[in-house]
Amino acid sequence: MSTLLCVPILVHDAQSALADAAAARDHGADIVEFRVDACFSGSGDEAETHDMLRLAAESPLPCIITCRPTWEGGHYDGPEDARVALFERLGTGDSPPAYIDAELAAYTRSANLRQKVNLAVDHPKQVRPVATRLILSMHDFDGRPADLSRRLAAMRAEPAAAVHKIAFRARSLRDNLEMFDLLAERDRPTIALAMGEFGLMSRVLAPKFCGFLTFASLHPQGATAPGQPTVRELLDLYRFRSITPSTGVYGIVGWPVGHSLSPLVHNAGFEAVGHDGVYLPLPIAAAEGGAEGSYESFKATALELIHDPRLHFGGASVTIPHKENLARLADEQGWEADTDTSACGAANTLIVERAGDGRPARIRVANTDAPAAVSSLADTLGEITGKRIAILGAGGVARAIVFALATRGAEVIVYNRSRDRANQLAQAILAAGARASADDWTALPYARAHSFVNCTPVGMKGGPDPDGSPLPVRELASRATDPCGPQTVLMETVYNPVRTTLLNDAREVGWRAIDGVEMFVRQAAAQFTAWTGRAAPLALFGRLVRESLER
Repeated sequence: MSTLLCVPILVHDAQSALADAAAARDHGADIVEFRVDACFSGSGDEAETHDMLRLAAESPLPCIITCRPTWEGGHYDGPEDARVALFERLGTGDSPPAYIDAELAAYTRSANLRQKVNLAVDHPKQVRPVATRLILSMHDFDGRPADLSRRLAAMRAEPAAAVHKIAFRARSLRDNLEMFDLLAERDRPTIALAMGEFGLMSRVLAPKFCGFLTFASLHPQGATAPGQPTVRELLDLYRFRSITPSTGVYGIVGWPVGHSLSPLVHNAGFEAVGHDGVYLPLPIAAAEGGAEGSYESFKATALELIHDPRLHFGGASVTIPHKENLARLADEQGWEADTDTSACGAANTLIVERAGDGRPARIRVANTDAPAAVSSLADTLGEITGKRIAILGAGGVARAIVFALATRGAEVIVYNRSRDRANQLAQAILAAGARASADDWTALPYARAHSFVNCTPVGMKGGPDPDGSPLPVRELASRATDPCGPQTVLMETVYNPVRTTLLNDAREVGWRAIDGVEMFVRQAAAQFTAWTGRAAPLALFGRLVRESLER
């Protein structure tokens, strides 16, 4: 059976809830969950109960009725007897819902609830032409329960439960792998979902591991649990209906990654070339304890993803703050690394080639930032050799670009607010046998170069100075002595927004300008080819990125 797509609807009144159910059907959902705990008070009002029965009778899709108590993350705080009576009325009515969701804790501690629910639902001792089935559930919004194994054993001991549901807040990506193990070990249909920003993988990959269903909201404001995607995201962005047990898994590793456009371009690219893969955000937090703590967190998670026997992990894009961590891990594990990675000590691409039995057969890392920057610049500047190129910044992106340009014959000068860090980068270049130097950030108004490349986050949406510019373009272009003329090339690595203040300034003074989308698309295309062995649809990548950023 295919994994169902369920839209949860927090019910405030029956009419609007039914309208939302119709919208869910039109969006492509298979089933809806009516969360009645926000509107059912348990006061004994017959009109209130009638509305609950109406939801089951008139729902345009099969439905789950859930009345979640406050002690398990819901809204219901009325009498338990009233909630039990509602379940009984629903299950024994003329138009019963497809499922009733009852919490394991309530079911096992209340003989009354167990008796009434068992009478209301279909189970092996009953035979009915139309009957409600029981979803026995457990939720923990704080994290993985310490007694998870005990709870699972208690669930499996209940024959009336047609479906098991396990949901808890993920502490890291690794909790998703435990959810997949639970699905592999299931003894009946099972929902296993990790909540929160680390849990998206479990929601999207439910069909890969034959989960009974996954939840997706009609709109971001309609989510009933942290980390729920929308129906449109699940169906259009992640291509949920095309995910099977054989689908390869890829993603963007970093912290944070929720803003990344990489899932948009790579999933569309997979569809365009017919590659059986799905690309996800894979957040790995910058751990407390500084750089070493972040490395250990990255290492543990990356190795688990790579060596999980069922995940079919094919690789990842790697961004801040883990590019240097990836290069370090590759060196430690003896993986292959390309020339640019070896030169600059940072990688942004992990490629895992798998043997026929699913084991990793070859693992390698690459830095596609470097060749993407060089090719973008060369298309406008011309021959790189002998050109004087000023790099603004000394972080991971700057390091890759500086090494790539210097080793290809450019004369590179590094400007950074921390002069010591700029000097360290320049000395590393000199040690590699190429030309480079460093200068003080305050010297920028007097700089002379064929090209300026911004590798700082200044101008980035959501960054430290989204409206700022790291370069005094007007001063450089209008100074009386030796102005930077129209042949000067400005290259931006910030791609969101497309038109940064720096780019606008450069174009206003007549410089040739390269926006950050160019480099982003080229580095993504190189990653795509490394994973799939196919040429990337460059025009599609560029169009999708620009359309998304222009919206």
